[in-house]
Amino acid sequence: MTDTRRLVDKLWSYCNVLRDDGVGTIEYTEQLTYLLFLKMAHERENRPLNPERIVPSHLSWQRLLDADGDELEITYRHILEELGRRPGVLGTIFRKAQNRIQDPAKLKRLVVDLIDRESWSAMGTDVKGDAYEELLSKGAEDIKSGAGQYFTPRPLIAAMVDCVQPTVDDTVIDPASGTGGFLLEAHRHAAEHAEQLTPTQREHLRDRFAHGVEIHDGTARLAAMNLILHGMGRPTGDSPIDVRDALIHLPARRWSVVLSNPPFGRKSSLTMVGADGREAREDREIERQDFVVTTSNKQLNFLQHIASIMDINGRAAVVLPDNVLFEGGAGEKLRRRLLQDFDLHTMLRLPTGIFYAQGVKANVLFFDKKPAGERPWTERLWVYDLRTNSHFTLKQNPLRRAHLDDFVAAYKPGQPRSERKEAERFRSFSYDELIARDKANLDITWLRDSSLEDLDDLPSPEVIAREIVEDLTAALVEFEAVAAALEAGSAVDDAQGDDEPLT
Repeated sequence: MTDTRRLVDKLWSYCNVLRDDGVGTIEYTEQLTYLLFLKMAHERENRPLNPERIVPSHLSWQRLLDADGDELEITYRHILEELGRRPGVLGTIFRKAQNRIQDPAKLKRLVVDLIDRESWSAMGTDVKGDAYEELLSKGAEDIKSGAGQYFTPRPLIAAMVDCVQPTVDDTVIDPASGTGGFLLEAHRHAAEHAEQLTPTQREHLRDRFAHGVEIHDGTARLAAMNLILHGMGRPTGDSPIDVRDALIHLPARRWSVVLSNPPFGRKSSLTMVGADGREAREDREIERQDFVVTTSNKQLNFLQHIASIMDINGRAAVVLPDNVLFEGGAGEKLRRRLLQDFDLHTMLRLPTGIFYAQGVKANVLFFDKKPAGERPWTERLWVYDLRTNSHFTLKQNPLRRAHLDDFVAAYKPGQPRSERKEAERFRSFSYDELIARDKANLDITWLRDSSLEDLDDLPSPEVIAREIVEDLTAALVEFEAVAAALEAGSAVDDAQGDDEPLT
C-alpha cells in the first residue's frame, strides 16, 4: 500500500464515525484542515534546523494535546476564533472557523490518534498533498453538501493545462478557484517541464506563480490548505487565495495565464432580508468601466472579467455553459468582441455526465489576448466535439484523461495551429463564417447524434430532464430579451409622442 493510500484510508476511516454525529464530509475535511495546519506549524516550530514560529504559543497544537474534556472543546474553539482574525494565510484558513465536533472524546481521538502520530512535515508534498486532494474529491461526491459544484473533473483540468502549457515564467490566476485544482495542475506542469530551476524561479513558483479568488470562506480555506500542502505559498506569508467576489472590483494587475471553471449559476444575485425576516433575491447587474456589456448573467460577466485580467498575449482556457455560445443581446455583443479583439482559436465541446451538476452542457474556450488592431484577431476557430455520441457518468463511466488524449493530440500544444488537421470530431471555421451566423452563434454541431435514431442509446432520464430544463431556460432568456427590446421601443415612441403638439 502506498503512503498516500494509507494516509487517505486512515483519515477517511474517522469520517464515518463522525457522520453519526451529524458531521458531513466537507465539515470533516474542514476540521482536518484546521488540525493539520496546527500540527504542521508545531512541527516547523520544533524542527532542529531553522525553526519557525507560525502561530503564537497560546494558540498552538500543544495546547490541544494538553487539554481534555470540556477544556479541550473550549481551547479548540478559542484557537479557531483567534486565528480567524489574523492576516495572510492564517486568516484565510481559519476565517469564520467553527468546531463541528461536539463530543470532546472524539475530538481528542482525532487530535492524538489520527493527527499527532504522523510526522506531516517529513512527508513529501506529493504524499500529503495527494492525500488531501483525494479527501476533497471524496467530499465532492457528497451530493447533499453541494460541494461538487466547486470541483472540476481532474482529467479535464489536466488536459486543459497540457494544452495551455504554463511555464515557470508565467503568472496564473483562477478567478473562481474552488479548491484550487487548476492552480495545482498548472504548478505541477510548470515545475515538471522546467529543465533546471534557479533559486529565483523556485521562489517565484512558490510565492508568486499562482493566485486564486474564491467567494466562499469554506471553499477558500480548503483551496489555501490544498496549495500549502503542495508546496505553494508560505504559512507566514500572504494568502495565495483571496476571499472576495471577483466580479465586483476593477483588476489591480494582469496575468499571463487564466484557467477557470466559473460557477454554473446563470444569474448574479443579492440576498436581502426584509423587515419581516424573509429573504428575497434580486438579480444584480454588474457595472464596470472595463466591461463591454452590462448584464446580470454570471457567465458573461466572468468571461468579461477574465478578458480584462489577461496580459497582452496572455492565454486563457475557461469552462463555460452553452448559453454563452448562443444567447442574444449581451451575449451576442460579447461574442463579436471576443472574435474581434481576441484570438478565439479553439473550443472543446464537453459531454454531459462529467460534472456533479447533472445535465450541464458546457464547453472549454481557449483564447489569447492581443493588442488593439483594426483587423479581427480570430482567423479560424477549431471546434472539437467530444459531446455527440459520448455518454459519461460519475460512477459507472467517469471521464478519464485518456478520453481527452485525441483532443490534446489534435490541439498540438506548442505547435503552429497551421499544422492542425481536420478529422471527424475536429473542424475549423473561418472568422467570416462565424460572424455571418445568426447572432454570431457559436453553438456549432455537425456530427449525427445516434441517440436520435437508436432508443437504446438515450442518455439517462435525469440527464434528459436537465437538458430540457436548460433548453427551456435558454428559450425564456431569449423571450425576455425580445420583450425588453419591445418595451424599450415602446418607451421611445411614448417619449416622442409627448413632444408632439396637441391637436
